[in-house]
Amino acid sequence: MSEHVGVLTDEQIAAMTAEERGALIRRLARPVDDLGEPRRLLRRMREFRVVLLVGSVLVMVPWTVNLALTLPRSYVAQNWDRTWVGFDVLLLALLLGTALLGWLRRQLVVLTAFATAVLLVCDAWFDVMTAQEGDRVLSLVTALLVELPLAVVLIATSLQLLRLTAARLWVLDEGARVWQIQIPLPSAADAAVRRQRQRAVSTDAVAR
Repeated sequence: MSEHVGVLTDEQIAAMTAEERGALIRRLARPVDDLGEPRRLLRRMREFRVVLLVGSVLVMVPWTVNLALTLPRSYVAQNWDRTWVGFDVLLLALLLGTALLGWLRRQLVVLTAFATAVLLVCDAWFDVMTAQEGDRVLSLVTALLVELPLAVVLIATSLQLLRLTAARLWVLDEGARVWQIQIPLPSAADAAVRRQRQRAVSTDAVAR
């Protein structure tokens, strides 16, 4: 089979336009069906996740309204020290993990960087909102000068890396937004590739 397939040289690839290289990469991309996940399972899981998240939103809206109307303004919390120490240990672990993954140039840094940023925003919010009068200024300064700027840097970094990877593989058009990157699902092109392979296997079997 390989003797009938022409292999492009580096010079031929270098001579291609960006559009031609993008089209070639998309045609050569490994079909989702080859990844071991059944087509029906992928679609069912996608539908399940969408329904689950929409249902969560519908539950959270009245629940949040209820909390806004019923929660007391002051509350004596239990395990206050352990709560914050545990939170900071988790934040420290994510910071270290993000630094390590960034140093090793691992794609997983996109997830850890974004998760760390979310925790930093939560940390700033709860620090400011729960601080007593004497501690509020320090909490505001820490949030505005340390936690929130670091969160912005980490979020921007994760989005930049996601965009860089997608743009390099031509799955994101020039000028498009990161949120427009689509999740790969079995497509008509995948089905065409699978049919071609089946015909090739049948032809080889007949020839033998």
